[in-house]
Amino acid sequence: MVFASNTDVAALVGRVALGALFLAHGWPKIKDVKKPIGFVKGTGWPGGAAFALLFTLLEFFGGIALIIGFLAQIVAVLFVLEMTATTIFSKTKLKKKFILGYELDVAYAAFALVLAFLGPGAWSLDHLLGWA
Repeated sequence: MVFASNTDVAALVGRVALGALFLAHGWPKIKDVKKPIGFVKGTGWPGGAAFALLFTLLEFFGGIALIIGFLAQIVAVLFVLEMTATTIFSKTKLKKKFILGYELDVAYAAFALVLAFLGPGAWSLDHLLGWA
């Protein structure tokens, strides 16, 4: 019989939840990658097309990776960096306020940071491969 630690359960729930959230954000973008590229380029953000493409790929494939626990800590750190960049973008380029603006980006960054420190847990591909 296998018993799970609270940490393993927390890692599983956190990975699946955050992965599903990012996958839900990435799916529409990956279906029509020209839209996010056009939007970000239109704001004049330096390197807008490259950032939009990279973030689209990260949200879609990174979401899947988190759900299955593959390279989970690396993906979580990449999500922290993405959410930091989108927070700066929202505040400086879009002039959004914290509430009803970029608070969700900050929450996602914090959630991803917790997963980066927590690790993928026992129920992950990383653990199965002996990487965690």
